[in-house]
Amino acid sequence: MIPAMRAVTSRQSAYTALRLGQLAAMGVVTGLILIAGVWASWGTAQHVMLSKGREQGTIAVRSCSEDVCTGSYTPVSPGSRARSHVVIDQSVAVEKGRTYTVTVKPGSDEVVRSGPAGLLYAWIPLAGALLLASVVVAGGLRLTRTAWVMAGTGIALLTATFLVV
Repeated sequence: MIPAMRAVTSRQSAYTALRLGQLAAMGVVTGLILIAGVWASWGTAQHVMLSKGREQGTIAVRSCSEDVCTGSYTPVSPGSRARSHVVIDQSVAVEKGRTYTVTVKPGSDEVVRSGPAGLLYAWIPLAGALLLASVVVAGGLRLTRTAWVMAGTGIALLTATFLVV
């Protein structure tokens, strides 16, 4: 083999190895971002999505501090008991003086919003992860169509949440 051809072949294989390494690294980063988004969302979403057999009712929000709001719980589902004091996370989705449908977290006096608003609100971390991962997919993996679909899904989820909540 001619030395010049051997050098070209060596450069091509080095380039191929670097490109495969980049694809693998960006694929792992994308996967970790999406897994983190699902993990962050699932803590709340599981109570909203898998509500069969859980206590369901409404909360009349009486007071709010920096982190949480409190109020009285009125049961709607059979077997649920009324509570004079339950806690819901303070967020843009909860205001003092309003009543919300909620699901009680098992074994506690903590509640999460239920219904379409609660479901959408629970998946906001995934929407953010989709937006962040779309940048990695577009720049690192060079899959622009996939990145646009991911970003569009994240934006649609955020917009739907904003409109419903």
